[in-house]
Amino acid sequence: MSFRKIVILSLTFILLLTSTVFAKEATIDEDNLNVRSGPGTDFDPIGRVDSGDEYEILEETDEWIKIQYDDSEGWVTKEFVTINQDESNEQTIEDEEKTNESSLSTVSIQQDGTHLRKEASPQSDIVAFTEKNEEFEVVSETENWLEISNDDVTGFVLRDYVENKGKRNTSLRGKTIVIDAGHGGRDVGAIGISDSYEKDITYLTARALENELTALGAEVVMTRLEDEFVPLESRSSLANVINTDAFLSIHYNSFPEVPTVSGIETFYYHDQYEPLARYVHDEIIRETDEADRGISHQDLYVTRQTFKPGVLLELGFISNKDSDELLHSTEYQKKMVTGIINGLQRYFAEIE
Repeated sequence: MSFRKIVILSLTFILLLTSTVFAKEATIDEDNLNVRSGPGTDFDPIGRVDSGDEYEILEETDEWIKIQYDDSEGWVTKEFVTINQDESNEQTIEDEEKTNESSLSTVSIQQDGTHLRKEASPQSDIVAFTEKNEEFEVVSETENWLEISNDDVTGFVLRDYVENKGKRNTSLRGKTIVIDAGHGGRDVGAIGISDSYEKDITYLTARALENELTALGAEVVMTRLEDEFVPLESRSSLANVINTDAFLSIHYNSFPEVPTVSGIETFYYHDQYEPLARYVHDEIIRETDEADRGISHQDLYVTRQTFKPGVLLELGFISNKDSDELLHSTEYQKKMVTGIINGLQRYFAEIE
């Protein structure tokens, strides 16, 4: 065979290979997502992008995407990005869907009240509250979401909330979370309009959060296991002496002078832990649709003396009649717990 024919055949082969490569675009799923100079949180942020923005994908790793950002290039985490294939690659997408369909399995819900959503997004409408051990068939799957169905309903659920033999989101697996149920024992905390004690509601929330986190593979440590008085210094010391990944102090507010005031606020002390406060707070507001009183730097003992990532959550006003009733409902408690967990997942995805 002549050299000319070899060159022509080689070029033809290369063209056939490259003809199956199509452009990809990234659609951002979260507001204020950091764009970094490299694929990791060790690299400096060079800007931010918002939900709905679309960018050409230049390169991918397992967890990061390089995008064409303004007149330069930057990296964003895959956790909050949807990857779109070019329409000309429709056959490739169909092939991938067939592959997913071939691995359909049955999954079991881990906790009562798990949200089933209309679309694969934490902002999507809730179509059903599922029950523990309720079984579903997997219709389709992405990295973080499963589309599941049974005789009654079809919807999307985060992988973390089901028992699934396939690939799972392990963002909380092995994380050590210290949950501090505020007050306790002789320290009753604030007193609600219905004469409820803050110490009892914080413990209710803490135990519900403990159950959910444990089901997702986290190592949970409680600062108190019953209605007992625990000094503030002991709560902080506990978090400091173990390998704590996040410290969450649960509290409720009271302002009887203005019984109509309501809302949720979050406090941090050490500046490097502001992202933890922001992610957890934003997700609680998103889930509960409660009044947003924001996050702020406050000199509070348990966050000042805790040298691990820590925040203090004021989850509502028990001096407000409507809020007090709501905070005692199981459904609303589940919404707050879901928000906290979603915030933790976002935080760990950002720092890892």
